[in-house]
Amino acid sequence: MISSVLPTYSRAPMTFVSGAGSWLTEADGRRFLDLGAGIAVNALGHAHPALVEALTTQAGQLWHTSNLYQIPQQQALADRLVENSFADTVFFTNSGTEACELAVKMARKHFYDKEQPERVEIITFDGAFHGRSAAGIAAAGSEKMTKGFGPLLGGFVHLPFDDQDALTAAITDKTCAIMVEPIQGEGGIRPLPDASLRGLRDLCDTHGLLLILDEVQCGVGRTGKLFAHEWTGITPDIMMVAKGIGGGFPLGCVLATENAASGMTAGTHGSTYGGNPLGCAVGCAVLDVVTDPAFLTEVTRKAGLLRQKLEGLVAGHPDVFEEVRGSGLMLGLKCKVAPGDVVNAGYAQEVITVPAADQVVRLVPPLTISDDEIAEAVKRLDAAAATLSTS
Repeated sequence: MISSVLPTYSRAPMTFVSGAGSWLTEADGRRFLDLGAGIAVNALGHAHPALVEALTTQAGQLWHTSNLYQIPQQQALADRLVENSFADTVFFTNSGTEACELAVKMARKHFYDKEQPERVEIITFDGAFHGRSAAGIAAAGSEKMTKGFGPLLGGFVHLPFDDQDALTAAITDKTCAIMVEPIQGEGGIRPLPDASLRGLRDLCDTHGLLLILDEVQCGVGRTGKLFAHEWTGITPDIMMVAKGIGGGFPLGCVLATENAASGMTAGTHGSTYGGNPLGCAVGCAVLDVVTDPAFLTEVTRKAGLLRQKLEGLVAGHPDVFEEVRGSGLMLGLKCKVAPGDVVNAGYAQEVITVPAADQVVRLVPPLTISDDEIAEAVKRLDAAAATLSTS
């Protein structure tokens, strides 16, 4: 008999009832160090005072009016994002998946309005994850994402990850955009080399294409910059953001240049809940924290500390782990054993990690994690690895 909750998740046998900072408390009282942060969502940890205050204050005033009217909190958050990014304009969604849908529409509409309706193809890469909507799974193209859900939305060209020759050969007069994650999350914490991302920008400029960046998982301070692409010195034309921007409240957005968004006029897109007062009030509170240069400097410092300790962990368990990969506080442990076994062994030591593809376990803790918590987390991971070691 099917459960009342559609059984599309394989859930761990734990029920968390409260959280504070980097810690989650299970119903039986056990306290877990959270290196998953709701899959890189709880950027400022659990129950951050500024986010709680922003949400509760707004909840006592106004929850929802719809986008038929002006929303001051939405305008404030859009202004902040434009001020702190390449973008000229922002559309708010509830999730990264919805952001992907708009990014695809925006790129195609841009060329349609420029009287180039044949330019509809978007180049994407193996290992990509752009959400689970019709456009998202078609963009990713993997059998795991698409099997049983045909016919798929057309107009996507899938290429090997970081293969510049294949990319150059794939560009035709039908190509409108290249869409890529600066760091693949679900794909196994695979950073695109800086030179390759700069190469994508150059190719787009040369061929008159739009560059779409998916920073749903790697953005909002996770790499020590507000957005991961800032490390390379390039800017996209369109960017998808979600997860950390709401600090745990469902919030996403698409940032774009005026040129890229030129086709999106009144009536071409919409969202009932996107940009609601609750979400945008929280988003403004998140930006208050993560746009502080001192905060981002601390993220970079703590990322170096965590990586150093993880390198020691790998060296101490060479039969369990192969390498550390990633950037900032978006790191992965490449495993020689099943990643699920590492995650489960971590649960037994009351530390939370997240599995990914390519034999990788993700570590995407709150950006507010302390040095002592980093040390304790790696201590618990060491104990978990010891239970899997064959040496």
